[in-house]
Amino acid sequence: MLEYLKILIMWFNHMVLGYYVVANILYLILFTAAVWSILKHLMRLDYGTYQESINKSMAPPVSVIMAAHNEEACIVDSVRSLMRQSYHDYEVLVINDGSTDSTLKRLIDGFSLQRTDHVYRDIISTEKVNGFYTNPKTPNLIVVDTVHSGKPDSLNVGINVSNTPYFCSVDADTVLETDAILSLMRPIIENPELIKATGGIVRVVNGSTVENGKLVKVGLPGDSLSRLQIVEYIRSFLFGRAGMSALNSLVIISGTFSMFHKKTVQAVGGYSRTTVAEDMELVLRIHKQMLDTGQKYSINFIPDPICWTEAPTDLKMLAKQRRRWHTGLAQTLFNYRHMFLRPRYGRIGFFALPYQLLVELLGPVIEVFGYVIVTASFFAGVIDLEFFMLFLTLSVLLGIFFSTGAILLEEITYRRYPKIKNLLLLLFYGVVENFGYRQVISLWRTEALFNALLSRKKGWEFVDKKGFSTTEEAETETAK
Repeated sequence: MLEYLKILIMWFNHMVLGYYVVANILYLILFTAAVWSILKHLMRLDYGTYQESINKSMAPPVSVIMAAHNEEACIVDSVRSLMRQSYHDYEVLVINDGSTDSTLKRLIDGFSLQRTDHVYRDIISTEKVNGFYTNPKTPNLIVVDTVHSGKPDSLNVGINVSNTPYFCSVDADTVLETDAILSLMRPIIENPELIKATGGIVRVVNGSTVENGKLVKVGLPGDSLSRLQIVEYIRSFLFGRAGMSALNSLVIISGTFSMFHKKTVQAVGGYSRTTVAEDMELVLRIHKQMLDTGQKYSINFIPDPICWTEAPTDLKMLAKQRRRWHTGLAQTLFNYRHMFLRPRYGRIGFFALPYQLLVELLGPVIEVFGYVIVTASFFAGVIDLEFFMLFLTLSVLLGIFFSTGAILLEEITYRRYPKIKNLLLLLFYGVVENFGYRQVISLWRTEALFNALLSRKKGWEFVDKKGFSTTEEAETETAK
């Protein structure tokens, strides 16, 4: 019996090692593709190719849709950032998703809105709409008050209200740089028949200064949890999604900041309420529709740092966020399981979805059990030192390489943290995150997967927000 147990443990140890070999090879491919894609993108900007392609007369109108539920802390600043966009023709649609705090009142007071009559056509079926609020002095801003029905339904309300061929989904806790919409529309302007959706980089705004909806100073927060998330966001977006986009295999566009062709979204039925990852679900549904009908299309990622969002500042809220993300991933992959390994779906079925399943969904489970069993096996004498050191190299040292590599790529390209002190701090946290932080995140994601498999805790877990830092608050923090 003990001999069989030892064989089973050895088999598991080798499986874990094999997983890390495969995962790190895939990470290296993505990293290489991301570096090539980002440098190519920057060269186009430098040599003016993009500038010639964004003639304002060629740019189609855009509706910016923001769904908000209990976002009183930051809603006015977020909307002001939208109203400051350099884009020539756009409207801002704020959907108050039955907030129980003062979100609606702050919008009314902040923009001097009045209730008005508006014809509502539910091309995509939605829950009840209570009313519309506008101000003649700001005709491109409409606030829609609805019953509380969740973010997907609120976005569908916005799509129904919109009067433009494209819409941009923006979270209520975000601030956009002034040229954000223009940057996101560049590939669409260049090839409107091909591009069905685009997404941009999302950065952590914690520690930066926001005044009246404008990001006036980029800085690092004082707390370690926010700094660790900054490193994580840089790595995830700058080479994770950029790499997938370069390989034409992007299946996740962050709902925090994404652009879609409206008719394409309407044709597939809008956002779904069957998952808490409505952004990924919609992207996969578009992939499926396009591939099923044999249409040429592209869904891509723009590596410009153009959207800033508030990250959780305590472990409880961070755990809620990460469990929700992983639950949504599990739900969506299950719903689209019929696309796996089918020739009709090409690289989506043979690469993108298997990657999401084996690396993103199951990876945290293998990682959590791997740390426990491989370490216990070493101290029990089941595996030798050479095997254990190889495991640590693959699981920790290469993780440090990819994190610090992403930070250096950020410094070489976009330099949003130009101070040497900030760069050194980020590199330090790029090392530190691999000793505790990443393992805790994996534990939460493992918990979420088991809950999803057992049909438990599938609802939306709300994350409390504190609002953006102002100049006065930043000075106070610095004084401390």
